[in-house]
Amino acid sequence: MKYKVLHVVGGMGKGGTETMLMNVYKKIDRDKIQFDFLYTTNEETYYDKGIKKLGGNIFRIDSLNIFNINKMVNQISDCINKNGPYKAIHAHTLFNCGIAMKAAKKSGVNIRISHAHTTADNEVGLARKIYISLMRKLILDNSTNLLACSDLAGEYLFGTENIKSDKYTMFPNLISYENIIDVNHEDVEKFKIENKLQKDDLVIGHIGTFKESKNQKFLLKIVKVLKEKNKNVKLLLVGDGSMRDELESMCRNLDISDKVIFAGIRDDIDIILNSMDVFVFPSTFEGLGLVLLEAQAAGLPCVVSEAIQPEADLQLGLFSKLNLSDGVESWANKIIEVYRKKETDKQRILDAFDKQGYSTEKCISKLLSIYKID
Repeated sequence: MKYKVLHVVGGMGKGGTETMLMNVYKKIDRDKIQFDFLYTTNEETYYDKGIKKLGGNIFRIDSLNIFNINKMVNQISDCINKNGPYKAIHAHTLFNCGIAMKAAKKSGVNIRISHAHTTADNEVGLARKIYISLMRKLILDNSTNLLACSDLAGEYLFGTENIKSDKYTMFPNLISYENIIDVNHEDVEKFKIENKLQKDDLVIGHIGTFKESKNQKFLLKIVKVLKEKNKNVKLLLVGDGSMRDELESMCRNLDISDKVIFAGIRDDIDIILNSMDVFVFPSTFEGLGLVLLEAQAAGLPCVVSEAIQPEADLQLGLFSKLNLSDGVESWANKIIEVYRKKETDKQRILDAFDKQGYSTEKCISKLLSIYKID
């Protein structure tokens, strides 16, 4: 028998949550389990072709809207009834998970999962508080399982008292780390040559959507300080987003355009990570920081902000946590301090993934247990 699971998402762009879902889909037994995806966007997204290639379907509804909850519930319920039966409905849409959970319950789906992936968002105010209160009630009343990539993400979505519930599980994010650890070093050298990365360069790396919460502006200021310290610094910025033009303009204003490489959205993350010396992640908030697991798979020292959750640290001695209020000078000095302190013992890295519960086998086994699939 083949089981079907419906994932409710905004879309499947190349973000941390979406990449995690694709990693899971690639690793599961697809003769036994099919993933379908319900989008709240009509736009084409990065992983659409990959989903279809793996045998999954993509369905689309209107954007979720708190002012029209009943319409949204009916749209999702209709999708479930038309395309099911589904063993589980697994929602990843922050507080809007409550709408999907109500629809799943209405359609008689027995396993209804709300999944927390972040510790905050950018919206504030009274209306937001009312919205959170209403949607959290929908989540708690209609979900059978509450998952989170970190306890702080769980507290944010479900409430502090509810992560003590029997419904709650901390679910380690699955990343494809084996290819990062066993990278082809000839490909790495080719990448360095193509991007004019010299042997004595201090190559700082960052991967993330270009948006305020990822705080790339702070990173550019760090590069300015390192340049003034006469360091042969290069910044590899991997990703794209609405702030790209603003970041490029800031590079020109800081006179660091020659120090910053805008690499775009890439498929060769294993090669790029292994081309870096230090990974820097100054986010203002994060659910976990999935890319930090990938960075540690490459043995990279990671300089991160106070927003990064402790679950992201593989305990390899590669984490240096600073407050954003410490200022760019302190961050620059820390980067210089950890430069050339990569972890090169591959077995030690593999053991850390296993010990911290991030191994492929443990993650898949845990998820199948939640789905109640043998």
